[in-house]
Amino acid sequence: MARAARDAGFEVHVATRVDAGRAAIEAEGFQLHAIPFRRGLSPSSALETIVALRRLVSHLRPSVIHNAGLQACVLSAIANLGRRQTQIHAMTGLGYIFTSGGARTRTMVSELLRYLLNNKNCMVLVQNPDDQAALERLGVVPEKFVLIPGSGVDTAALTPMPEPDGFITVGFAGRLLSDKGIRALVEAHRRLRTQIDGIQLIIAGRTDAANPASIPDEEVESWRSEPGITLMGHISNIADLWRISHIAALPSHREGLPKSLLEAAACGRPMITTDAPGCREIVLAGETGLLVPIEDPDALVRAIGELAASPELRARFGAAARQLVEDKMSDTAIGAATVALYRRITAAPQVLQPCPEPQ
Repeated sequence: MARAARDAGFEVHVATRVDAGRAAIEAEGFQLHAIPFRRGLSPSSALETIVALRRLVSHLRPSVIHNAGLQACVLSAIANLGRRQTQIHAMTGLGYIFTSGGARTRTMVSELLRYLLNNKNCMVLVQNPDDQAALERLGVVPEKFVLIPGSGVDTAALTPMPEPDGFITVGFAGRLLSDKGIRALVEAHRRLRTQIDGIQLIIAGRTDAANPASIPDEEVESWRSEPGITLMGHISNIADLWRISHIAALPSHREGLPKSLLEAAACGRPMITTDAPGCREIVLAGETGLLVPIEDPDALVRAIGELAASPELRARFGAAARQLVEDKMSDTAIGAATVALYRRITAAPQVLQPCPEPQ
């Protein structure tokens, strides 16, 4: 999205926690500003971030502020209360608070979002209709929303791949969190080992100590010794996973629009995911893959077994998945929709209207 804005003539500034990504961000021609974002809900760290963001906006006076993710949206909205700049709050999924967090926390965050997102200078960017409906139930008015499905995937860099030789292999890419459904997938693999000769499960991702839903390290290490399971950890090139996988699986509880499945689809892989918000936007049941209930290892066994038994079905789903990404979810389509939104805001900020989703 930032590249599309740059190529459309916008001056792009990136405000984020800066670590190993500095060189890559600056190489794109973006102006980088270090902001002390920290994981978690510490009031002291939140205040530090809010002050830094307010100072930066006072200095830059940007035409548009685009906040990505729940934490950035909340902190930036607080930092810029009373300011005239239009803010786009990109809700890239509603996260742990809405899937596993306690009722008290959800209530507190819900009240805060209702207040912040209804500000007259705010727009709310969602990646799927379910997240919009959830936020509307919190009291965010419908006129605030723009729907753009995901952040895009590079369909030139990720291209359809031939199936690998050897045993059927299921690939999982994502953080190792309970609400990604990884435990259900591991259990399904255990059961499938008695049904499908040599079936493999490859897990690409790592735990996240700052997230309460993170799988304990000792549990993850115990998977390493199980037959047929390979732990790749974090990988820098996602194509390395899909090149050696027949099937992509992400049995998540909720997503914005899962990047790992977008990438699998771009590589022409059939997919299995849950009938959950965000997930069912990329996996169209019976067209690009199969949907299963949340936390249902038996359903995962059946779905994986169905795809494992049919090379023809895998090929048909994989081709349809690639076509869906090319048509509606490529970085080109998402970038164009984002630039159209920026232009609408900068041309007439006083009459903000939602932009149509990419066709």
